[in-house]
Amino acid sequence: MKPEQASRTAGYMALFRAGETVRPASQRLFADSFAEHFLRPGLRRAVWLARRPVLASFLNRYADHRLPEARTSAIARTRIIDDILGEDLEASGLRQVVILGAGFDCRAYRLAGLQRATVFEVDHPATLATKLAVLRRLLPKIPDHVRHVEIDFNRQRLPDGLAQAGFQPARPTIFLWEGVTNYLSAEAVEAVLRYVASCGPGSKIIFTYVHSGALDGSVYFEGAERLLRDVAKTDEPWTFGLAPADLTEFLSKTGLVLDRDLSANEYRSLYFGAAAQQMKGYEFYHVAAAHAGERTEPGTPGPIGSRNVYAPSYFRRRGRMRDTSRLNALPQTQRRG
Repeated sequence: MKPEQASRTAGYMALFRAGETVRPASQRLFADSFAEHFLRPGLRRAVWLARRPVLASFLNRYADHRLPEARTSAIARTRIIDDILGEDLEASGLRQVVILGAGFDCRAYRLAGLQRATVFEVDHPATLATKLAVLRRLLPKIPDHVRHVEIDFNRQRLPDGLAQAGFQPARPTIFLWEGVTNYLSAEAVEAVLRYVASCGPGSKIIFTYVHSGALDGSVYFEGAERLLRDVAKTDEPWTFGLAPADLTEFLSKTGLVLDRDLSANEYRSLYFGAAAQQMKGYEFYHVAAAHAGERTEPGTPGPIGSRNVYAPSYFRRRGRMRDTSRLNALPQTQRRG
């Protein structure tokens, strides 16, 4: 992305979330009334038309043709993260949340559990500026429990930015890192994970990553090759991935312990049921959760550990997302090749 522009990826996620929000309340997986306000006028009209089921079906088919199953992955991913986050907040009582690469994610404003916590939204200055401009039009005031932190993950240290916003690293914290790691360098990813592990006892992270095989071509995933070409054209190339079978070891070397790892096929099946079997695309996308293991000092750097990490040597800039009954069936740790 260009330094003065908000992330296009954040815009795509807002479109998918807005489309889900206008579905009937009995059918949708979540409601995000803020999402459509981040869209360009043409896309907002499309979302308005999607309120009619026949037109919604046509628009969904068109979106799935352009980006095979990115929409269904994004929708189910939003819901699974909502559920895991809600479960963690209820079970642990944690009252400090950090949303890394927040984009146009509005969980801090739409989820009741987060309204009882101090939430730090971290992202690129251009994306945060766009987001705040929209929120100031929609809300009487920005809620006191939300704080905004401007940072470029590849060029600035996360601890420094958070400290300036009043973050207390000694307190147990839940970190949410959705749709970000695949835009960073391996060094940047590991530095963030080590910092999470160094925060207060009981700290957790919910994050996404892509299968390294999709990036280096060693594993075939439908639509992956075209997708990688498309994101490179937007100046937001994907630069980092992991082999799921190595995730436990990779996290261990940063001081984290893997709790669960779900591929797009798995988290889609939780919410779309049998229909998920027909959703071909984005199988390389994963949602994982981990907790802090042995304590280290905040911000301590370390060596890159996994032999199956995909990350080019160059650095890229990147600017920039409740019913928990289904979670009871989730396996706590899954390792897949």
